[in-house]
Amino acid sequence: MQDQGENYRKRLGEARLLLIFSPELVSEADPLERLRLLIPHVDIIQVRPKPVATEQRSMIAADPPAEARATHDWAERVLELVAEAAPDEETRPLVMVNDRVDVAMALRDRGCAGVHLGQSDLPTAEARSLLGEDAIIGLSTHSMSDVAITLDQPIDYLGYGPVFASTTKGYSEARGPETAWVASEAVGVPLFPIGGITPANATELKNIGRAAVGSALLSARDPVEAALTLRAALEA
Repeated sequence: MQDQGENYRKRLGEARLLLIFSPELVSEADPLERLRLLIPHVDIIQVRPKPVATEQRSMIAADPPAEARATHDWAERVLELVAEAAPDEETRPLVMVNDRVDVAMALRDRGCAGVHLGQSDLPTAEARSLLGEDAIIGLSTHSMSDVAITLDQPIDYLGYGPVFASTTKGYSEARGPETAWVASEAVGVPLFPIGGITPANATELKNIGRAAVGSALLSARDPVEAALTLRAALEA
């Protein structure tokens, strides 16, 4: 029988579509109802409420982490919804949180699989020490040098981008799908391209077969159709 960590990593290895769930990207519907439609079509849900913008914070960092309470409350709702919508634990999406190791620890026994960290967040070794060996830890990378220094870090997957120009994250300079493919071949863990990915350009990532998206699904007129188109492109 697989232990929890083995189960998480098996599902991670089979994952193609990672949804970055930022509720603020859903403007014309209840974010949780939009998520309910997408649960059967995504493999990982990363809960990432956008931080409250303040003048003080904007001077400290361009993209500060969301408050623990906001992340906790949204993640708790998502975990409840996923358990309700997908009763079979083996087939339901993995649920993770962005940035907040403290929230991942608090919700570990509720089914939170781990945390995704940025370059300025808690070092991965410290996150692993706090979360234990079963937890999934992801890390954002934005260059080949970022990728290179992850090779001896205790991580389970990488995000890499922006692969295309991204208005959501404010990146105008894209890394490109070919560079993302080279990065994916250089590491021994799954790599999810991120940034500017849409159903229209996802076929350019078919050699990688994975993608992380937010607005492409959450802001889509028909989110289910968008998810199906993305999956078909990645599985081509």
